[in-house]
Amino acid sequence: MLACSSTPARENLFHRFAVTFCAGLLMLGASGLFKAEPARADDSDIAQQGIAAVVNDKIVSRFDLEQRVRLIMATSGIPDTPENRSRIAPQILRSLVDESLQIQEANRLEIKVEEKDIDQQLDGIAKRANMTTAQIDEFLKANNVSRDSMVNQIRAEIAWNKVVSQQFSPLITVSEEEVDEILNRLQEESDQPRYLVSEILLTYDTPQQEQEMLGGATRLAEQIRQGAPFNAVAQQFSRSPTAANGGDIGWVHLSQLPESVAPVVADMGIGQVSDPIQTLNGIYLVQLRSKQVGIGADPMKDEWTLLRVLLPLTVDAPEAAVERRARESQKFISEFKSCDQASEQISAFLGGQADEPRTVVFGSLEPRMQQLVSKSKPGDVIPPIRSRDGVEMVAICAHKVNDPQMPTREAIEDNLYSQQISIMSRRHLRDLRRDAVIEMR
Repeated sequence: MLACSSTPARENLFHRFAVTFCAGLLMLGASGLFKAEPARADDSDIAQQGIAAVVNDKIVSRFDLEQRVRLIMATSGIPDTPENRSRIAPQILRSLVDESLQIQEANRLEIKVEEKDIDQQLDGIAKRANMTTAQIDEFLKANNVSRDSMVNQIRAEIAWNKVVSQQFSPLITVSEEEVDEILNRLQEESDQPRYLVSEILLTYDTPQQEQEMLGGATRLAEQIRQGAPFNAVAQQFSRSPTAANGGDIGWVHLSQLPESVAPVVADMGIGQVSDPIQTLNGIYLVQLRSKQVGIGADPMKDEWTLLRVLLPLTVDAPEAAVERRARESQKFISEFKSCDQASEQISAFLGGQADEPRTVVFGSLEPRMQQLVSKSKPGDVIPPIRSRDGVEMVAICAHKVNDPQMPTREAIEDNLYSQQISIMSRRHLRDLRRDAVIEMR
C-alpha cells in the first residue's frame, strides 16, 4: 500500500525498471491487487513465434517482444487492448534492441552481472512495494508474463549502469563555479513563479525515427489524458534521467526548462498534459502538477506517517464473509483513536493485524493514494479497499509539512552530474546503434 522509496540521482539514474515495476504494483494494488485479465496468447501478431530483430549476431525473438509488451502493459497503466499493444510494440522493440546492444557492450568490456546483483534488485523491488518476491512472481503469472522478461530487463539495466559508470564517471567534473551560478540564479528568481513539472523525453537518431517518436508521443499523451498515470508512463518510456522518479523534475523556474518547453508550461493549467514538444534533445511531453510564486512550502515533500491495517480474507471468500469484514472495517474506523492503539483495536477482530507505522514522502505515493491522503488529516482512516489479502485500511498517524528552503549544493551537484552522465550515456548508445548491424523483421 505504501509507496516505493527513491534514491539519490547518482544511484537511480539507470535503475528505472525497479521503480517502474514497483509503481505498477502499487497502482494495481490500490484498485484490487492481482485482478488483471490474463492476456490472450493470440491477440496480436507479436504473439506469434519467430524473429523480431537481429542485433549484430544476436536475436530478439517475437516471444521476447510479446512478453515485454505484456510486462509494460501491466505496469504502465495503459489499457491492455490489441490496438494499444500493436501501437507501442515498435517502440518496445527499439528498447529491446537497445538492451541487446547494452549487454553486448558490457560483454565486450568484460563487465559481469552477478546473480546476486539481480537478486538484490528483486528484493528491493519487493520491499519497496511492501510485498514478497513470491507475490511479485504471482503478479507476473496473473498477467501471463514470463519471469525471465523481468529479469532480462533488470540485467540490462545493471549492465548498462556499470558500463556508463566505468567509462564516463571519471570524465565528469562539476565545478564550484557551476554550482554557484545555479544558486545565484535561483536566488535572483526567488520571487518569480515556480512550476512543479513532470516530463517524458523520447529521443531519436534519424528523421524516420523522429516521425515514429512524434507519433508515439501523441499516442502516449492520449493515453495519459484517458487515465494512464503520467509517472508510470514516464518510467517505462522516457529517456530522461528523471524517468527513474516518474519524470518528476521538481519545482523549477521557466529559465531552467528547455527553450521550447518553457512557454508551453507558462500557458498550461494545473494537471494539464502538453502536446508533443520538439526540441534539439528530442520530443517532450510535460505535465504541470502545481504552480506557486516564490520559494514556498512544497507539499510533494511533506512527510506522512501511515499505518496499514488488514482484515484477512481469501480471494474466493463467500459474500457473507466479505460483508462481515466490511462491517468490521466500518466499526474499526468509527472507533479508531490513534495509531498507537490500532494494533490492540484491530486484534478484536479474527485475524486482524496492523503493520508498523511508516513515514513516506508525499510525492513518492502513487497518484490514487496521493488524492486520498491529501484529503485526510492525522487521526483519519482512509476508506477500506478489497485487495488480494483481504480488506485493507490506511490510518493517518502524522503529517509533517515540508520546510521550504533553497536546494543544497549537494543536490545541485547531483543534478548536474546526472545531466552530464545522461548525455554521455545517450551518445554512447547512439554510437553503438550507428556501428551495429540491425535488421528489423
